[in-house]
Order: sequence, then structure tokens, then C-alpha cells
Amino acid sequence: MTITVLIVDDQAMVREGFGALLAAQDDIDVVGSAADGAEAVDAVWRKHPDVVLMDVRMPVLDGLEATRRIMRAPGDRHPRVIMLTTFDLDDYVYDALRAGASGFLLKDAPAADLVHAVRVVAAGDALLAPRITRTLIADFARRPDPNRPRPEKLRVLTPRETEVLKLIAAGRSNGEIAETLVLAEQTVKTHVGRILMKLDLRDRAQAVVIAYETGLVQPGS
Repeated sequence: MTITVLIVDDQAMVREGFGALLAAQDDIDVVGSAADGAEAVDAVWRKHPDVVLMDVRMPVLDGLEATRRIMRAPGDRHPRVIMLTTFDLDDYVYDALRAGASGFLLKDAPAADLVHAVRVVAAGDALLAPRITRTLIADFARRPDPNRPRPEKLRVLTPRETEVLKLIAAGRSNGEIAETLVLAEQTVKTHVGRILMKLDLRDRAQAVVIAYETGLVQPGS
């Protein structure tokens, strides 16, 4: 299966560099690029990419608001969004999780990390491997949210599903979860699917947010 990608960044060199790298992969097709969030929203409607690489800070419309608009669009086929950021983290990044981002990637990450990120997110997983993401999620969870989900929300999960959710929140892959719980990896995939369905979540990134916000997992644990 070919993964279609849209690259959004206000720096032409970044768009061109990322585009050339991804286009060189047999399973990835760069279907377009955009220089700001407004262009990105329009391009998503026209191109219907599987994955959007979205810069956080841009003129006209920032990456956060662009992500919100993309996720609010009619229909049930929304792209996965990877936020491109730097070490200078700000509220945009934390809010991006709530807006619907599926992961984060540092702009100066190795080329192999960029390709891996696109494949991981396109497959429906959250991009939790980079060291920065766990810190982001922990800090994000400490921030007060007036719409904080009540713990009762998790009562629909079985004890095993709750265990799996905790491990998802710890950034574990399906294979690592299977090893920890002594289960077949396919069984873990089934549990993950049921968790997402029961909690009405789009992907693992949202599952991580729910785990922290409900207090199932404590920051730093």
C-alpha cells in the first residue's frame, strides 16, 4: 500500500528536503505541500493524504488551528497528523494532542526517523518512540483541563484492556505489550482495537491522553 503524504511548512527548504527524502521511498507518495495552515486545510480537502507533516508555527494559520479544522471536516476519513517541532516547546504542542495530532517529530531528527514516523502513523499507531514525546505527554497531563474526562469513562474496559491501556500510555509497542503480558501480538492488537472502539478514540495518541487525563497513569510513573 502506498502512503500519501502532504508536507506543511513555511520554509521552502524544509518542504523540498522532506519531500525529496520521502519521495525516494517505494511505499510513500508526496502528493503536495503547503506553506501555511490555510493552504494545508485546502490541500487536505483536495488531495486527501493519509499523513500530514504539519509545522507548528506558521503565518496566516498556525499548525494547531489547521489541525483542528482538518479534524472537524465532514466525513470519517481524516489524515494522521505529525506535528513538526523544535526543542523550543510551547502550548501549541500540548494543545495539538487535543486537536487530533497523532505524534511529534523534531525537525532535526535523522532522515530514518522521518520515514519511520510516516509509516508508523499511517499504520494507526501513535508516534511515541522519540524521547521528546513521553516528556510532552507527561507535561501535558499536568495541565488543568476543564473538560477532564471522569474516571468512570474507563469502566467499560475489562481488567486486561485496562492493563493494555496503561502500557500504551507508557509508549510500549504491541510487541512489547505482548511480551510484558505474555500474550500473542495479535491478541494485543485485538485488545487495542476494542479499547479504541469502547472509548470512541481515533488512535493510540488519543488513548494516551485519556489514560493520563483520567488519572489511570500518573505523569512520571
